[in-house]
Amino acid sequence: MAIETILQYPIFANFALPFLLIFFIIFAVLEKTKLLGDEKTQLNALTAFVIGLIFVGAVFPKQVVSNMILFLTVSIVVVFVTLLIWGFITGGDLKGAIVSNNGLKWVIGIVLVLVVIVAVLWASGIEGGIFDMLFKQNWSETFWTNFIFIVVIAAALALIWKGSK
Repeated sequence: MAIETILQYPIFANFALPFLLIFFIIFAVLEKTKLLGDEKTQLNALTAFVIGLIFVGAVFPKQVVSNMILFLTVSIVVVFVTLLIWGFITGGDLKGAIVSNNGLKWVIGIVLVLVVIVAVLWASGIEGGIFDMLFKQNWSETFWTNFIFIVVIAAALALIWKGSK
């Protein structure tokens, strides 16, 4: 049995958090832009309060904002993981990186992007169709073995060709 927390209660998740989010965003925008005038903090707070209450009373905008916030948090995590892996691969510093070859950085970057895309598809549980189509067919084992073999040979030939110049 799953344990419920206060963050999962409908009054909190459907009303308090969306209200606070909109209230603080509107208040910050009004304070920064001074739309209602200088030194009008109470007026800005009251305006943000009313807009926040109107917002939580409407269902569709609340769902849109909830979906956008979920997308934002997942995107931030994906970007963080990508940059973390990139930092491990290159040594963190983009100028004095461990991987100094510019072409190798491009190859590593492309592979990293593909790996992150596969990881996001796997983590979200929607990889089934694409994953099954590419890797669980009768022809897929032979295809991927040959594909990797050709890529390794092409990379070796490119390194030899570049080294001979």
